[in-house]
Amino acid sequence: MRVWIISQNTFRESVRDKVLYVLLFFAAAAILGSKALGWISIGQDIKIVKDITLASISVFGALIAIFVGTSLLYKEIDKRTLYTILSQPMHRWEFVLGKYFGLMQLLAVVVLLMTGVSAAYILLLGGTLDATYFLAALLIFWKLLLVTAFAVLLSALTSPILGAVIVFCLYVFGHATGVFIDLPKQFDGSTVKMLLEGFYYIFPNLASFDIAAEAANGVPVSPAYVAYVLVYGTLYSAVVLLFATVAFDSKDL
Repeated sequence: MRVWIISQNTFRESVRDKVLYVLLFFAAAAILGSKALGWISIGQDIKIVKDITLASISVFGALIAIFVGTSLLYKEIDKRTLYTILSQPMHRWEFVLGKYFGLMQLLAVVVLLMTGVSAAYILLLGGTLDATYFLAALLIFWKLLLVTAFAVLLSALTSPILGAVIVFCLYVFGHATGVFIDLPKQFDGSTVKMLLEGFYYIFPNLASFDIAAEAANGVPVSPAYVAYVLVYGTLYSAVVLLFATVAFDSKDL
């Protein structure tokens, strides 16, 4: 119940954040403006619109998770409202989880809203939608939950600006982890290759959540793969949240 109360308060506070509506405005502009890029490729306009709309959901959803998430705990400390909350019979891990679940609710609403607008726009343009498109939106949401976990962790460790920069870099590099194993043959058997391969398995592989290409071309995705990615994202998020609770618990407040 304490976690639920914190999550609801966090959701209400996040909805009132002006940054949220600025990002939603640009997301809507990107989604509705995707048709302009579709005109470049004759006969491929709907595919490009699908690709751009899913990319917009991913990028702007991540920006919302980053800018709102990295300031969650910092705002409570800066406004000194945290001391009043923690003076109640509440564990610190309950407070961290409440903040995370509140932002999870916000992202669920945002992803549903952007997916609904995108789907309606594609249908309005004469395109068709299948289950793969909505599975792609689901995996994007799961990816954003992992990004949110890192945002909450950085919120407990550093300032919002530095935390936002770090999480954004993690988001970018998380989509390019393949370069750590796609090395030239000259690196075979070297220490550098072993280190990079180890880094590949430790660093969050956000590219695995991306099935936009399949969704744009109507290619079905294996249910086993979707289940694997969902489990991977859930376990990784749980580990990051564990570190976040430890970091917050160790703060001298």
